[in-house]
Amino acid sequence: MLYGIAAATAALLLTAALAALLRTIALRLGVVDRRRARPVALLGGVAVMAGTALVAAVGDWTDVAPLGPEAVRLLVAALGLAALGLAADLWTVPLAVRVCAVTAAAALTVPYDVLGLPAGLLAVAWIVFVTHAFGSLDHVDGLMGTVGVVTAFALAGCAAAEVMDGLAALLSVLAAALTGFLMHGWHPARIVPGRCGSLFAGFVLASAAVLVHAEREAGPGIAAGFALTALATADAVLVLVSRRRAGRPLLRPGPDHLGHRLRRLGLTPQGCLVVLGAAAFTAALVGLLIDLGWAGADAAWWVAGAAAAVVAGFGLRPVRDPRGARERRAARAARERCGSRGARETRMARQTRRMRPARPDRVPPRPSVPSPGGPASAGRDENPYARV
Repeated sequence: MLYGIAAATAALLLTAALAALLRTIALRLGVVDRRRARPVALLGGVAVMAGTALVAAVGDWTDVAPLGPEAVRLLVAALGLAALGLAADLWTVPLAVRVCAVTAAAALTVPYDVLGLPAGLLAVAWIVFVTHAFGSLDHVDGLMGTVGVVTAFALAGCAAAEVMDGLAALLSVLAAALTGFLMHGWHPARIVPGRCGSLFAGFVLASAAVLVHAEREAGPGIAAGFALTALATADAVLVLVSRRRAGRPLLRPGPDHLGHRLRRLGLTPQGCLVVLGAAAFTAALVGLLIDLGWAGADAAWWVAGAAAAVVAGFGLRPVRDPRGARERRAARAARERCGSRGARETRMARQTRRMRPARPDRVPPRPSVPSPGGPASAGRDENPYARV
């Protein structure tokens, strides 16, 4: 107990300090993300990964809180994905490469000897889906960290109930590290986790949910695992359904996540975090109660019903493709410029015609005035161009 408190405190303070340091480095190097036309540092995931790994490794090395083979294998696989996510933050890494990497890491983590091959393959697919679903929560400042803290604490309780002390220690350290990150990542965020943090935290949480419930019965295990990750799953399903109905590419980013839709309803960014955090806490609490045996597996149907209602309610409301809207606005502006240019050219032509000097053959002759100089001078005066 004393080590758990000390480890959580150390992870929180270390991650907060690393986040502040990495923010300065990222701004100087130009490793930033654009959030509402303002640059935000993009190395928050490195702080979360480093704070979690260092504190967990010290506990395992000193043998005060040994992680065990399963937790060590999980942490090593998560560190590899964090390195890939950092490369994706710095350069362009295709989505197919990231999916293949998460699949390989999940395949090395799933306990096939307990689940069996068919259930193990389904667990691998579920880990891949949930990991990328957690990555999509980064569309709102602090949302991924908030949901990650709630889920990690609930999973730590589930692991402690299953007497998996090493995994419980790792999840507690992760929750504390995400809390330290939120000291800089709460809206308005000064640093964001990026793909490095989302892959690391999402993979640890999804894989831990599988490891914790691997030896339980299928019904309660599936129900608890779904409830613990219900918010991320609902957000991912909502995005896929809405983009499919609108005929837009599934992988193109757009303002169709839960946070974006709540903002359109009039909520502030802080209000979105509070509402979504409360929803994640409620679902995670249901999953924890199912795991502890204080609630039946049927309680997960309430979570599934609420998630289905949210997906159906928001999914029926179409969202315009932002790229198409930008193209339409650009075309409209081009037409307006062309119209204004044509009108301006017409006005200039009219002014030019008004200011054009008259041609000599159109100049009316001056009236002849008798000259006192005689007939010769009078004749010259009759011709207006005789003096030229």
